[in-house]
Amino acid sequence: MSDAPLPALTQIPPDLRSLADYERRAPAHLSAEAWHHIEEGSGTGQTLRANREAFSRRALLPRAMADLRGGGTAIDLFGRSHAAPLMMAPVAYQRLAHPDGELAVVRAATALDTGTIVSTLSSVPLEEIAEAARSFARELGRQTAPLWFQLYLQPDREHSLALVRRAEAAGYEAIVLTIDAAIKLSGMTLPPGVSAANLAGMPLPRQTATLGGRILFGTPLADTAPRWEDLAWLRDATSLPVLVKGMVLGEDAARAVDMGADGLIVSNHGGRVLDGLPSVLDVIEDVAGATGGRVPLLADGGFRSGTDVVKALALGARAVLLGSPQLHALAVAGMPGVAHAIHLLRTELEAAMAQLGCATVAEVTRERVTGTR
Repeated sequence: MSDAPLPALTQIPPDLRSLADYERRAPAHLSAEAWHHIEEGSGTGQTLRANREAFSRRALLPRAMADLRGGGTAIDLFGRSHAAPLMMAPVAYQRLAHPDGELAVVRAATALDTGTIVSTLSSVPLEEIAEAARSFARELGRQTAPLWFQLYLQPDREHSLALVRRAEAAGYEAIVLTIDAAIKLSGMTLPPGVSAANLAGMPLPRQTATLGGRILFGTPLADTAPRWEDLAWLRDATSLPVLVKGMVLGEDAARAVDMGADGLIVSNHGGRVLDGLPSVLDVIEDVAGATGGRVPLLADGGFRSGTDVVKALALGARAVLLGSPQLHALAVAGMPGVAHAIHLLRTELEAAMAQLGCATVAEVTRERVTGTR
């Protein structure tokens, strides 16, 4: 890998035909440290690998000669139509991959009528991202695609509330509370020009252990990790739909729904937090069974192809989130690259559904997939 990353391509070459192709090209367009940050998993990478390996253990079962007339991939979530069961996951510090960062991603998503979840740790202020989505939608003569805000709770609850109020004022339509990444080992040093733009002026929770000193327990970082009372507080603090991201246990998911969560995102944080977790694909059914269809389930972790998406839908997910492939495409070809990557994934999804004999997302049911965990 060169020490001097190549600039983003101005034209998309014909050999970019899948998300894997973008992943293959991305290292040449990123610094070594940025590439490591995007791709790293925790520990020995067991969970990172498990997310991908789980897809190969499931096989698809098509129905013969199904009637595909009038088919489509559209779904509804919280009163809003989505062109496909796909959203852009909250990915931090997108200016690591391209100077336009989150602005390029939200414009690409807008062009493809794809919802975006903006991270608390975005490298562009959440207000600028929302305005970029609205202005580009006006330019294209269409409605803005759904826009949600992902919340990392801050040590001071007033700072968390300020982020929620800013998201409400900027027109975000849902709050996604991430619960599984408050305690995370990190060695990334952000380069000049890249920062947590939304947290300017707020203290950043960190803990550096020293020999003989406290490591984690008994430190502010552990003491302020999300608790159930924080979910209750957030539910009371906003009238927007609240989704909880980071669920892997059915009993926890059921408790979150009982406490007023409007949706759940089944996620192991892409294998970046706790190594040894099961794959997302292997826990979707448990969460779906425990919650009994009371709220929509989304899934996040390792999705790279249309067949990956249909397997998650068949096991109980309502939609999936696209994470690091955003940064692969962004680094390689900027906004057009991200739009192209979304188009490729949606093309694969439609082809997979058609070949399965499923004209609509609702027809992608448990009977369409087999295999073991």
